[in-house]
Amino acid sequence: MGLFSWIVFGALAGWAANVVVGGRERRRQGCLVSVLVGVVGAALGGLLYTLATGREKTFDWSLSSFAVAVLGSVVLLAVLRLLTGRRSRL
Repeated sequence: MGLFSWIVFGALAGWAANVVVGGRERRRQGCLVSVLVGVVGAALGGLLYTLATGREKTFDWSLSSFAVAVLGSVVLLAVLRLLTGRRSRL
């Protein structure tokens, strides 16, 4: 994926993770935060996928790549909320 694709992919994954983690009481996060959460979450999700399956995950525009990116972003947001003390119903 190119840089622009990573930005769009990260924004979508970060937004989806914020919806999942925050639920109805979620806090709005800006576009830049969504991109950062999504891109870092995609990297984290790829690492978790590799550790769990033993196969490397390559990211492209597919449903499985998006699911791995969202899963990594959800894990990232949940850990960040635990560390910062913000409690939210999952």
